[in-house]
Amino acid sequence: MIDLRLLREDPDRVRASQRARGEDVALVDALLSADERRRSSGVRFDELRAEQKSLGKLIPKAAGDEKAELLERTGRLAADVKAADADRDAAASETQDLLLKLSNLVHPDVPVGGEEDFVTLETHGTIRDFDAEGFAPRDHLELGQLLAAIDVERGAKVSGSRFYFLTGVGALLELALVNAAMAQATAAGFTPMLTPALVRPQSMAGTGFLGQAAQDVYHLDKDDLYLVGTSEVALAAYHMDEIIDADRLPLRYAGFSPCFRREAGSHGKDTRGIFRVHQFDKVEMFSYVTPEDSQAEHQRLLEWEKQWLTSLELPFRVIDVASGDLGSSAARKYDCEAWIPTQGKYRELTSTSDCTEYQSRRLSIRLREDKKVRPLATLNGTLCAVPRTIVAILENHQQADGSVRVPEVLRPYLGGREILEPVTK
Repeated sequence: MIDLRLLREDPDRVRASQRARGEDVALVDALLSADERRRSSGVRFDELRAEQKSLGKLIPKAAGDEKAELLERTGRLAADVKAADADRDAAASETQDLLLKLSNLVHPDVPVGGEEDFVTLETHGTIRDFDAEGFAPRDHLELGQLLAAIDVERGAKVSGSRFYFLTGVGALLELALVNAAMAQATAAGFTPMLTPALVRPQSMAGTGFLGQAAQDVYHLDKDDLYLVGTSEVALAAYHMDEIIDADRLPLRYAGFSPCFRREAGSHGKDTRGIFRVHQFDKVEMFSYVTPEDSQAEHQRLLEWEKQWLTSLELPFRVIDVASGDLGSSAARKYDCEAWIPTQGKYRELTSTSDCTEYQSRRLSIRLREDKKVRPLATLNGTLCAVPRTIVAILENHQQADGSVRVPEVLRPYLGGREILEPVTK
């Protein structure tokens, strides 16, 4: 959540942020009104409570009619105090509810607009000219079937649409990607983490995934637990309700977990293969830093993502995501999109978001510095979303005979294998 003091001091900035996101601007005024009621009802409660305490000291010293009058006043005052307390609680609850609905403030340099209004910042690698090489590229599913690496038919039989099996070399390729990604993250100073895939509501809400993203989340009603769509949730909640000494920062974690997404609203999109699925594995980077260091850390996370995609020898671009396409927690987000030959376009492979103090305020995570306590900043960055990375590797490194060249960085994790060969049956 944002700082209420900032809202009071500069409501126009918050309105502009809501407007840039395409979200409800009226929420700002409703929140200001609720906050004013919260503060005024709090002042009235304190005044009445002070008067109540003052009368309480006079009663033992009074006698006769004076005491009777004081007792009568105390009775009336008790009812007023109770009513003021209820008003204060109701206003505080309304303020908190509205505050939780408000998205993070958009960074002033973020391009304004919708999904297609991003700005391309960089382009890396060379897109292959398959025509010049004399063959038409196969898509990842055809390649995966030739390699006996992907089985979507049995995935659908067992679990339904958008589920799949990785088999044989496909399974080995996932393990190679995860190990290579973890090796890079560990070398960069991240602590490897295997995180829970089920979390409590406060963890999911605290990271901002029960707002606009709620329709994409799986909920287990019987247990009141949520299946995470990213290990960001568990990594953000890891230090929930804690105070961290500033000299321990930055704290950096690399989490591996299964991820679950309903893919609500994606009906008819990317239905072929494993590009958009309900369950996948991912290596996620997560950082806790001082608010003053969050923008620099954001650039560092982006550099680690670029290092990873470069090591996989993939052509990709970096985009500055537009305001209307940011998640509610992100003040700014960069996506790295790899070129997918058979689609003839770049598609998102990694993403990194600067969430500033938004998540730490919701999760009550603070830093202690010079005996002062204040919120810290959190950031996240995908290092390897496995299925999409497999899609990009298969399509970009395919050869005319259906084999696939293995990027050098993955070879140590595949027993030195340089080529994935089609399987003859």
